[in-house]
Amino acid sequence: MLENCKSAKERWGGVSEIIDRWLQERQDALVLYCKLSEHDEFEPERHGDDVRSLCQLLVDYSSAGHFEVYKQLVAEAKEFDDQDAIAEAAELYSEIDPTTDLILDFNDKYQEIDDLDALRADLSRLGSALETRFSAEDRMIAVLHDAHKDLVS
Repeated sequence: MLENCKSAKERWGGVSEIIDRWLQERQDALVLYCKLSEHDEFEPERHGDDVRSLCQLLVDYSSAGHFEVYKQLVAEAKEFDDQDAIAEAAELYSEIDPTTDLILDFNDKYQEIDDLDALRADLSRLGSALETRFSAEDRMIAVLHDAHKDLVS
């Protein structure tokens, strides 16, 4: 039994660090999003670097979610045979997936910053998508990781 606990800690103890790093990326993107959202008009010379940085942060953040964090969370739930959590994760993922498409579209549109006329409206749509995404991701962490935290430590 002690060996099983040690094994679980070795396998899943690092997931919290991955999540913490990922949530820091999310916070960095959110701070930059809020900074940009304070403006009513945008000029490529004044706001272009922030727009490009936001795009990069969002793409890095979403990629880490899809290719690292979500997989780790589901693998952890599978290891603990938490079928209810796995089923809920599938539902939550269906909420997250469309927000990824919106993030990628935003990134594609604003890679070139020569036309920022629609940025205000696009930031509004992006904000709604991020709110949905963050809520679903927080629930996913709670269901797939926090529920097993005591079993790992």
